[in-house]
Amino acid sequence: MKITKQKVVLDAADLEGTAAFWSDLTGKPITHRDVDWREIAIDDTWAIAIQLAPDHEPPEWPNGSPQQIHLDLYVDDVDAAQKEVLELGGRILDEQLDDPDGGFVVYADPAGHPFCLCK
Repeated sequence: MKITKQKVVLDAADLEGTAAFWSDLTGKPITHRDVDWREIAIDDTWAIAIQLAPDHEPPEWPNGSPQQIHLDLYVDDVDAAQKEVLELGGRILDEQLDDPDGGFVVYADPAGHPFCLCK
């Protein structure tokens, strides 16, 4: 089996707002729009997609309802990246900057999906 394209699909009640967040954060445009779907092509092999889920309930970090997805994003400057995440409507869930593996901060996007910015 050869995987030729990969998509990470996030459920969200606010389709446009969540898609705009991920588009702005990645610096990539929304490349496909449908009634219940937005897609952001990161490159030729993978994309982030947002699927309308009107009854979506955000997971509770860290011990509440199960995570529906988790992304690790490696960045050169966690402080600058954090500022951008917060300006775009994300929020901090947990800080682990003293982690022996280099540190990370757990955030939620506007729909509540957790993701990490890692050093």
